[in-house]
Amino acid sequence: MSPKPYTTLELEHHGDWAGVYLARPDVRNAFNETMIGELQQVLSQLGSQSGLRALVLGGRGDVFCAGADVDWMRRASDRDEAGNLADARAMATMYRTLDECPIPVIARVQKAAYGGALGLIAACDIVVAEAGARLAFTEVRLGILPAVISSFVVAKIGASQARRYFLTGETFAPEQAPACLIHEVVPAGQLDQRVSQFVAALREAAPGAVREIKKLLRESAGLSRTEALDICTRTIARTRVGEEARFGLAAFLDKKRAPWRPVEGGG
Repeated sequence: MSPKPYTTLELEHHGDWAGVYLARPDVRNAFNETMIGELQQVLSQLGSQSGLRALVLGGRGDVFCAGADVDWMRRASDRDEAGNLADARAMATMYRTLDECPIPVIARVQKAAYGGALGLIAACDIVVAEAGARLAFTEVRLGILPAVISSFVVAKIGASQARRYFLTGETFAPEQAPACLIHEVVPAGQLDQRVSQFVAALREAAPGAVREIKKLLRESAGLSRTEALDICTRTIARTRVGEEARFGLAAFLDKKRAPWRPVEGGG
């Protein structure tokens, strides 16, 4: 039997979509330097696979992710500033890889998400959480701050909401989450069903168009109106003459199934 490729994660392949699961349930999936490195590795590898249509990011056991591992934080406190800088840069690279993954990523959130776990959520494209889960930016309670995740979180919830939740460290339910952090809240028994529905919707979408949308949204953010419109018009002109757009339009006009859509009842 070949050894497991990851010690802190579980990777599942389901044809044209995959699941990546934080797998340290004994510590509520808290992440340490090993998990950060393994997440970086698996996200880079999966992002390069053109045949994948969706990723699901979840956590094994009862909790999505409790944030940073206490033992890891204790070790970090014993390091000098240079050592902590290296840790922070590795974490930033992991979050950025998730945020810029060309494949749509759905976060499946159960029970709790604290601290850095909310950075994972903010870097995902679609977030489904179960009702009754508890969330908090807990860093300020420990004398630290949500610095690495801040650029991803603020992009989702805005500076005003970040001021409140970063400073208070208050716990909130998904139903009370600042706008855009959580997209849908469902009863616990319906979490997997709703995630599966999002996966199915992404499998109906043209894969090239999906990747272009993610790239366009990222590249046009923060630009002037003129610069953004230039990128947008150039992108649509380029993609309209591509093979995928031609096949998609022809299938629509001929009332046929587009080549990227799964066969009814299959997969």
